[in-house]
Amino acid sequence: MNNFPASRFPIWQLLLLLSAGCATGPIDYPRTYTEVITDTADTRLSREVAAWEQTHPGFSGFYPLSNGTDAFGARLALIDQAERSIDAQYFLMKPDSAGFVFAAKLLEAADRGVRVRFLLDDVFTSVDDRSLILLDEHPNIEVRLFNPIGRLGISYLNYAFDFSRANRRMHNKSLTIDNQITIFGGRNIADEYFELKTETEFRDFDMLAMGSVAEEMSKTFDLFWNHEYSVPMEAFDKPNRKEDLASARARNSEDEVATATAIYQRAVNSRLVRDLIDDRVAAFPATGEVITDDPEKLLNKVSPDQQILVTRMAEVVANAESEVVVVTPYFIPGDSGVEFWRSVVDKGVRVVILTNSLASTNHIPVHAGYARYRHDVIQAGVELYEMRVSATGAAEARQESNFDSVTLHTKAVMVDRHLTFIGSLNLDPRSIDINTEMGVLIDTPDLAQALAELFFERLPRSTYRVEEDENGKLIWRGIIGEHEVIETSEPQAGKWRRFKAFLSRILPESQL
Repeated sequence: MNNFPASRFPIWQLLLLLSAGCATGPIDYPRTYTEVITDTADTRLSREVAAWEQTHPGFSGFYPLSNGTDAFGARLALIDQAERSIDAQYFLMKPDSAGFVFAAKLLEAADRGVRVRFLLDDVFTSVDDRSLILLDEHPNIEVRLFNPIGRLGISYLNYAFDFSRANRRMHNKSLTIDNQITIFGGRNIADEYFELKTETEFRDFDMLAMGSVAEEMSKTFDLFWNHEYSVPMEAFDKPNRKEDLASARARNSEDEVATATAIYQRAVNSRLVRDLIDDRVAAFPATGEVITDDPEKLLNKVSPDQQILVTRMAEVVANAESEVVVVTPYFIPGDSGVEFWRSVVDKGVRVVILTNSLASTNHIPVHAGYARYRHDVIQAGVELYEMRVSATGAAEARQESNFDSVTLHTKAVMVDRHLTFIGSLNLDPRSIDINTEMGVLIDTPDLAQALAELFFERLPRSTYRVEEDENGKLIWRGIIGEHEVIETSEPQAGKWRRFKAFLSRILPESQL
């Protein structure tokens, strides 16, 4: 006899039905251990890198990729040059134009006999399993998903019922070709990162690097590729699948191919990419320290031992002597972070931090977490700036960008006009405590000075400086056109966005 009251039984029945479909990802699926192909000395890229290293012994070469079209073109051009191996590791990929072109170039490289290893974090990758399975079907391509959630039932419930594991994500981003040249930074594989969307620009930043730093990047890729959370795509294949790779490739319409070709031509023929290919621009010689969290971070409780990247960067910043510039789209310092920045300023170091405004951010809950620390950060002596979403109302300023709105996505730290860090690290609890992150600390005053000068040149006309007035209230100062403007509330943010930010204050800061 059923002991549950009749009125409560439907609720239990619903929970059972919902949970019946929930499942964890196939973490224990068998996988083959592979490592980077190091025997690439006979490749074109290796010969070019070796020739460069002869005149710059002991250094790697670095070149910044600030423009989205250049960043996409550099990736595609390098894939075109690949002869032995391509190792790609990204937090997300979307089934849009950038994703289509990127996948098509990987297939072309695989057709030439290049081994392709493609590692994607699972949760925010919106390319469907079917497409990734077809890509994985190529004999020279292997796709793996990092820390996948279950595929049975409802994905949101799978995430919720396995929250302690599914909440921990791989945020790393890199592309390494023939173990010789690598691109790393903040960009994922989606239209918004490469200026393929007309309404919104993501202000992002990558670095192209060649030489020993690429070899070190390959080692970090292997670390994640062979981890127990890295699951082969074939684990998600279905025995009754009706379409194979050949038929899928044949199914691409003439319009799709024409669009992809146009995007490819625009990207690889950008002025910077052509200059890089034709050796008309010089890489910055420097030493580079590749720093990454270990994937074991995702299996352990938060501790300083697991916070490899942020601990190293805290050491670098703490040793600053004159200036620290931080660019981070998401900034939630917490009480301990405020005290850290206060201690740096108290040594006489100028600290400048740029982050998103409420109007420009693409994650309103993160801004809500950050907003509660603005007074404390300013009182600690930090020069705090927020990105302007646009320059509406000033024709001269609107000409600076072809986009309707701007979102900051760059992650960079510059110390004493000498050291430059570029990577995936945001200064928020999720990056510091929950996800894995990576980046490279580059040691050369030439590059650091050039980037700092460009940063400060653009700062006044693309941001608001956040200050306190004589009454301790926040004000936002900016220059639009030729005039200084002062705002007394979240500039350029509408009422609905402000309301959502207000509601987001209830969310736990540790998850932001």
